[in-house]
Amino acid sequence: MPDIVVMFFLLGLIAGVVKSDLEVPKAAYDVLSLLLMLTIGLKGGMALYGAMGWHLVPELFGIACLGFLIPAMLYPILRKVIKLNLADSISFSAHYGSVSAGTFAVALSYAESQSLVMGGQETLYLVLLELPAILFGLILFNKLSPQKKQSSYTHIVHETFTNRSVILLIGGVIIGSLYGPIQGASVTDLYTTAFKGLLALFLLEMGLVAATALSQISFDKWRIVLFSLLMPPLLAFLGIQVGSLIGLPNGSILILACLTASASYIAAPVAIRAAIPQADIGLVMLASLGLTFPFNVLIGIPMYHSWIN
Repeated sequence: MPDIVVMFFLLGLIAGVVKSDLEVPKAAYDVLSLLLMLTIGLKGGMALYGAMGWHLVPELFGIACLGFLIPAMLYPILRKVIKLNLADSISFSAHYGSVSAGTFAVALSYAESQSLVMGGQETLYLVLLELPAILFGLILFNKLSPQKKQSSYTHIVHETFTNRSVILLIGGVIIGSLYGPIQGASVTDLYTTAFKGLLALFLLEMGLVAATALSQISFDKWRIVLFSLLMPPLLAFLGIQVGSLIGLPNGSILILACLTASASYIAAPVAIRAAIPQADIGLVMLASLGLTFPFNVLIGIPMYHSWIN
């Protein structure tokens, strides 16, 4: 049986497919996503409590380099093979080089349910993979666009680092690592004990949104469909190889594989929409949220775990 939180995603997906009137109010979804980001940060920070040190620097540097490598690898494939225009090729490379916090949350829940050994720094992978990919995409567009540069590099960095998801993740990690699971228990216990409940409701909404995105699939998008379904296993394999070379425990390797296999649908769309208005955000959301996210949640995570074993 899959993790129970996955069943809530299926429930939302089925409800959307049969055109039920089920919906999660936008205000409620905004609160859920904020709480989920903060909880992920707090959990990661508390796991790092008393364990931060210079020994983590080579590992985290390697993960950050991976964040630049993936979009650099994907861009020529999207441009030459998938045959997207310049703006959409860069948009897709930034979204698929970046990561999905929802996939991370499901992978974390799965790893905990399987009692896999983790190092505690996995939340930092989320930040270190998300930011470089977005920066790479925005800088690449500024260099290759035939138009005049639309944004200064300072503006690009500011837009990327002040995204609310990034602020909550980094802030949660800092607070959790400062106070730990005992000193901060009066506040952090409220979030961590409700983690699966928050994730279940979040995935219910993701199922509804994925159903809407899937309804937009047409035959002329077959290249996008293939890319969205074939790329996650290939990128997961890359994540597994890097994790093994770094010497991570199995749980951490699984988290890294799930992150490299995922595509952003929260932070990257905000940054790309602002900096590359020519990009078709609906098209990349169809791929990342309508196809790649369901694939990873329903099939990918247990498959990547079997590969690691």
